[in-house]
Amino acid sequence: MIFDRVKPLSAILATAEKKSLHRTLGAFQLTMLGIGAVIGTGIFVLTAEAAQKAGPGMMVSFVIAGLVCAVAALCYAEMASMVPVSGSAYTYSYAVMGELIAWMVGWALILEYAVAAGAVSVGWSGYMIGYVEAAFGLDIPDTLTLGPLDGGTINLPAIVIALLVTLLLVRGTKESASVNAVLVGIKIIALVAFIVLAVPAMRMEQFDPFAPLGFGGISAAAASIFFAYVGFDAVSTAAEETKNPQRNMPIGLIGSLAICTIFYLLVAAGVIGTVGAQPVFGPGGVELEPGSRELSAQCGAIADQAVVCSKEALAWTLREIGWPQMGNLVGLAAILALPSVILMMMFGQTRIFFVMSRDGLLPAVFSKIHPKFNTPHVITVITGIAVALFAGFFPVGQLANISNSGTLFAFGAVSIAVMMLRRTDPSRVRPFRTPAVFVIAPLSILGCGYLFLSLDARSQLLFLAWAAIGLVVYFAYSRTRSHVGRGLLEVHEDDADAPPLPVPPLPGAPTQGNRQG
Repeated sequence: MIFDRVKPLSAILATAEKKSLHRTLGAFQLTMLGIGAVIGTGIFVLTAEAAQKAGPGMMVSFVIAGLVCAVAALCYAEMASMVPVSGSAYTYSYAVMGELIAWMVGWALILEYAVAAGAVSVGWSGYMIGYVEAAFGLDIPDTLTLGPLDGGTINLPAIVIALLVTLLLVRGTKESASVNAVLVGIKIIALVAFIVLAVPAMRMEQFDPFAPLGFGGISAAAASIFFAYVGFDAVSTAAEETKNPQRNMPIGLIGSLAICTIFYLLVAAGVIGTVGAQPVFGPGGVELEPGSRELSAQCGAIADQAVVCSKEALAWTLREIGWPQMGNLVGLAAILALPSVILMMMFGQTRIFFVMSRDGLLPAVFSKIHPKFNTPHVITVITGIAVALFAGFFPVGQLANISNSGTLFAFGAVSIAVMMLRRTDPSRVRPFRTPAVFVIAPLSILGCGYLFLSLDARSQLLFLAWAAIGLVVYFAYSRTRSHVGRGLLEVHEDDADAPPLPVPPLPGAPTQGNRQG
């Protein structure tokens, strides 16, 4: 039941040929897409969240989260180069561990991509409002810029940016990637400017005490900061649209992660060493949760004079150290650049839905291709509406933690799949091989488990509830409609919308539900 209905890799590759997407992305574009997906909310927004949990110790949190992502990236690189089709962890799990596990991974990825896109939209809204208020001396009411849990009514700017990105994605991948490359350039320039201005002004006394809430606070911050790295796996969902994926996918995955890690550590050091990053405590030294009404009230009592109180940490830091105009420019860069992160999160989500629909686990309309733009427009629009709703009514920290719970599950599944496939199909060509796979993959699994247990209890419970809903949907709808379960294998046909054809087993060949190849 659990490990049945394994879809052969040969069938997965044939399926990709039947309803294929255009291959337009090269190594440089993939790296830019990776940087665009990774550098964003974690550095521009979640720095304040991490400071409230770990203080200056968030430097260690960035390293912990980066190391977990590094070992997971090595596993992803092998699978993505060996199975160059859309679907990311979902497709890899289907080929190795069977349909039920694959479904649960795909279901978890909804939390990663859609909820993450909502979180970034909220982060963009914070920078937009902060820039407008600082540059033009306006006071915009919180009721229209914060969700109800933050003390407002609805976050309209976050909703607007989510819908605009949806329209861009409907127009096509090539256009989206080109726009993204420009935004990534703006983002890097802004971060370099911040580093140049902030790092020379650092004072070492700002790092003391280094871990005001102990290692537990560092772990909790690492679990949140993990959100800042997860964009790299969205690159693997673009495998079906990549030229020469056997070469370009590993370059895009690992290259973008390495570049982003360097930026993260330098920027975080600049924030801590200039304005400090000590947590704000409540009366009697009570620890306050980031994004809570209690923290907002305490920040109001100190006139928001702490980085943990800011919705635009980097811009606020520059204004505090005597560079107000540069702070405004960095805020403007974030306003221009954060949509690239929303774009990649939604890009990944729609491609996951696309391939699950192509396998029969979701309605066929989800894999319908637009006749002019050649994109899965139906599911793109549905995803965009969901992201807009998340962004309009929930705070960034809560969305980030919920997203992380789904991401960690998916990463762990890929790491298991890499080891299993080395045992069950050792002769298959692997253009990129994970070094010391039986060391790297277990480290990835243990790291993901450690970060999941470091999340807040609310996020853990929400993930378990979401997983339970997924099981109900699978057994009530998807299992009976699965192409693999019905004995259908998709083959290449001229008509991209033609239904899959039944393929009878050859005499002496293994049955459909068993491993082939």
